[in-house]
Amino acid sequence: MIPAAHPLSHPAPSQGGAAPPRWQALWREAVRDPRELLGLLGLDPDALGMSDAAAAQFPLRVPRGFVARMRHGDPADPLLRQVLPLDAEMRPMPGFSLDAVGDGAAKAGHGVIRKYRGRALLIATGSCAINCRYCFRRHFPYAEETAATAGWREAVAAIAADPDIDEVILSGGDPWSLATPKLAELTDALKAVPQLKRLRVHTRLPVVLPERVDAALTQWLAALPWPVAVVLHANHAREFDAAVDAAMRRLREAGASLLNQAVLLRGVNDSVEALAALSERSYAAGVLPYYLHQLDRVQGAAHFEVADERALALHRALAARLSGYLVPKLVREVAGDPGKRPL
Repeated sequence: MIPAAHPLSHPAPSQGGAAPPRWQALWREAVRDPRELLGLLGLDPDALGMSDAAAAQFPLRVPRGFVARMRHGDPADPLLRQVLPLDAEMRPMPGFSLDAVGDGAAKAGHGVIRKYRGRALLIATGSCAINCRYCFRRHFPYAEETAATAGWREAVAAIAADPDIDEVILSGGDPWSLATPKLAELTDALKAVPQLKRLRVHTRLPVVLPERVDAALTQWLAALPWPVAVVLHANHAREFDAAVDAAMRRLREAGASLLNQAVLLRGVNDSVEALAALSERSYAAGVLPYYLHQLDRVQGAAHFEVADERALALHRALAARLSGYLVPKLVREVAGDPGKRPL
């Protein structure tokens, strides 16, 4: 389960007592009480199957700017559905486990996961700006397995010791929940690893808290010595707004390639119309559709699952409707496979 840590665990150095960056202040103001969230939307908690037990197991956290994109009075709002703790999460379901994608078996060092040839994934932090209810790492032992421990030394040493690793993936949690000086500490250490050719960042922050893409972050990004792919995570077209568009523009201007990976979620985007709108809206923001994941079968997320037959039908319809570059690959992650498995 994601701990209560927040980005101010690694504060940026202040100059003369200067205030922290605005994104950190907005992070502090995130909604954490499900009843407050539903009150802001004019909804009755008792009518929606909201669960205090689910919220205790995996806490609610959602930035207020993301709440503002939800439809007032709509209990089926697709953005609300992604974050609201429900009774359904507490029902045990066969085939759903604590480690749905085999992270534990793929550990290759402290906070380092090694599943695929040439790539190493760093669990940079356990914190996120938003806690998505379908998160495949909602039960991950972040307290014991975070690469930032001891100044990244063990994680970087594990990468440097393997000459086959030429791409590092920053994941979590959300790596951009760390303050920029902490990120710079990591990438400065990685510069000493000669075989690295690429850096990839998996992040939801530019979508849910676009203020994170500030001048300090883009300066850090632009100065990196490797090509950088930023893999974003948006599941619905209404997650994009003018502030998100501006954040994407700043990332592109800093030299990053932008991709989006979505999860196919029942009640959120399981229609051709929703998936087409997501692809078109992300591309309009300068983000290329990349993956559409079948749900990772993590305990607590069964109510989001879409059957494979339905997923394949939706993907075929999407391919018939959109230009090829707007159609993400439909995939599933299977523990032990050499890559994402196409459906």
